[in-house]
Amino acid sequence: MENAITVDKLYINYKYADKRSLTNALKFWKKDKDDKSFSAVKGISFSVQKGEILGVIGKNGSGKSTLLRAIAGIFSPDKGSIDLHGNSVSLLSIGVGFQKQMTGRENIFLSGLLLGFSEKQINEKIDEIIEFAELGDFINRPVKTYSSGMHSKLAFSITAILETDIILIDEVLSVGDARFKKKSFEKMKELILDSNRTVIIVSHSIETLKQLCDKVMWLHDGEIKMQGAPSEVLPVYEAFMT
Repeated sequence: MENAITVDKLYINYKYADKRSLTNALKFWKKDKDDKSFSAVKGISFSVQKGEILGVIGKNGSGKSTLLRAIAGIFSPDKGSIDLHGNSVSLLSIGVGFQKQMTGRENIFLSGLLLGFSEKQINEKIDEIIEFAELGDFINRPVKTYSSGMHSKLAFSITAILETDIILIDEVLSVGDARFKKKSFEKMKELILDSNRTVIIVSHSIETLKQLCDKVMWLHDGEIKMQGAPSEVLPVYEAFMT
């Protein structure tokens, strides 16, 4: 099978930022052996085949969201490599990618352009995106006025309608009212039926990963603790967490 994503010996570190003067803050960005850092991702390697759905699970702080942001190109690795093999990628995550002063409609265009779509392509899809998001008049209001549920509806709608080769989903399927959760879950299953689309889903929902994923990877403290079929990994994870 052809790989869509290859991650090799990936390390991502965060530096601790304390309150300090501007002069010291500038010095902070210089590499200093005395600077303290936190290792969020610790030398992990894995691959995802084209058309595969990989679930990622783990306790809070295990490096799941950091990993997705690195694959999406938001974070740069400190060491190691990420190869997307020429595929386009979109990240569906609360709080990522929207300009809060801009309206929902304006953010659709901005998000689409950042994903590599032309203005013509976005115009062809914008009515469908707006209809799916169910935001009513709020589509013409600044995103800063949105609730987290409204934010997730718009983010999901953009990613679901403007389809990229690789979709990265960070907990968004669990946000919003019950009816929209069901609607977005059904839409995600529809997208997954496309054998050319590759998906990585980060979720705490055992049931979601059971239903949607071909494989599950368990991250623990920045390292891969286990990976394999959902039926193999999830029971071990549940036992570990209880």
